[in-house]
Amino acid sequence: MTGSTVWVDGELLDAERARISPFDHGILVGDGVFETLGVYRGVPFAWRRHHERLAWSAEHLGLRVPDSGALRAAADAVLAANQVEAGRLRITVTGGPSPLGSERGDAPPTVIVAAGAARARPPTERVMTVPWPRNERGATAGLKTISYAENVRALAYAQARGASEAIFANTRGELCEATGSNVFVVDDGVVRTPPAESGCLLGVTRALVLELCGELGLASEVLALPLDALGRAEEAFLTSSTREVAPIARVDGRDLARAPGAVSEQLAAAFRTFIERNVDP
Repeated sequence: MTGSTVWVDGELLDAERARISPFDHGILVGDGVFETLGVYRGVPFAWRRHHERLAWSAEHLGLRVPDSGALRAAADAVLAANQVEAGRLRITVTGGPSPLGSERGDAPPTVIVAAGAARARPPTERVMTVPWPRNERGATAGLKTISYAENVRALAYAQARGASEAIFANTRGELCEATGSNVFVVDDGVVRTPPAESGCLLGVTRALVLELCGELGLASEVLALPLDALGRAEEAFLTSSTREVAPIARVDGRDLARAPGAVSEQLAAAFRTFIERNVDP
């Protein structure tokens, strides 16, 4: 359930009274960027990294975002107003009111901050590859945009086939990413995940897990992987701000050998400890 109080363009508002223009470019053409952060003990996790990625995505889309201090004050106000101790925080920045078309108008961006409760996740994930590739050479490849229709379609396809997440290849037939998660495979104790060149979004949790591998003495590699590497892996897992480290049990209807595997369990536990140790790594 989402919170009843949101922050829109500098104002804290009851969600029922909050309004944005019907000509907002985010509504008209999906022109915008966003970040979702996990919330622990009322504090957004990895704020600096998420704000940096928000600003990076916005810059490459030609948008401006509020500075970190102003946006953090808005986030804290929303979390306090909704009394969110454990959950998620979403920051959305759109192109603002614009003409009816692809051209962006002269109005400032629309900025929305909202929060909600944590969603229960299954102990292991079932994933399904989808027949539509990510375009690793597309104009928005690697940007966290609000243009999520492709993800909505893919997730519905996967869920209709008994899966909890959808997996994309890229146009070269390489493993890319899931709709809202990064993908890792583990073979012979080596943790592997696709690179930016695959077209995947470089997740904050993905980066932290790779750093944890170094701390734990686990071998890790960032490299191009064939799509079938996921189904052939000894173990595999997804990472995201809301899933943290989520072991994969089944790929395209076939069980993996280890679910959860020892490496996935070790990283999941280490990540939870990491959160307790440092809320803004």
